[in-house]
Amino acid sequence: MKRNDWRLINGEHYEALPCALVRGRGNYVKRLLSKAEWLVRRKSDGRYLAVGTNDWLQTFKRDAKLQQACEQFYFNQDSFSPEKSLPKLQLILDSLGIPANYGVQHQLELIPEPTSLQFAGFDRYQRPLWMQADAALAWRKMQKHAAGDDILLDAISGYRGHAYQYGIFKRKLARGQSVQEILKVNAAPGYSEHHSGRAIDIGTPNEAPAEESFESTTAFIWLMKNAEEFGFRLSYPRNNPHDINYEPWHWYYT
Repeated sequence: MKRNDWRLINGEHYEALPCALVRGRGNYVKRLLSKAEWLVRRKSDGRYLAVGTNDWLQTFKRDAKLQQACEQFYFNQDSFSPEKSLPKLQLILDSLGIPANYGVQHQLELIPEPTSLQFAGFDRYQRPLWMQADAALAWRKMQKHAAGDDILLDAISGYRGHAYQYGIFKRKLARGQSVQEILKVNAAPGYSEHHSGRAIDIGTPNEAPAEESFESTTAFIWLMKNAEEFGFRLSYPRNNPHDINYEPWHWYYT
């Protein structure tokens, strides 16, 4: 599979991504990955479930029910629509105690997950960066132009699914933070711009990620002057109507 064809295929419960972007653990997993093009994994916890090509699919575990479920997703990818990602959100929001009028109160829209995302390079931590195709192209173009001005931009985070956002809340709650404290820095699951595949957290080398100090860097100054030319806007400036803390690193492709 050519690098230009790398993409993330999104489903209701599963997602598929190129095996070339996956690190295998153990000889059995590595062997299966080496002979396949796509890996199927569970969205809720990232567990590896199956590998396949255009012609076949093999689950890691011999389980007829799992094989059938993975095949249904893998060979019928067009059956998933973004709206299918929304029904379970209310259960998640209720479990967190987030009120039903949260979106209206904070002027935030409920955002469905896209069906497919394009590979946009790697982030600072060498993880695959996924974005909508037009946003990915704009990011790479902006990054290249910035480099021409001796400004290095790196990605901290791109697409995040609903389950991933929910995981952020669960981890922070486990550390003793309250839901209200978390909502100051993270939008509720379903309302984060990262779900769209058009948002990106931007950093620069030797600068801590996702810190307000980013605004003092030459990278931020460059973005404020030039990002609009490439279709990016700052989502959460100071005193924004969403009641989210100032985030100079968070940009959205319009």
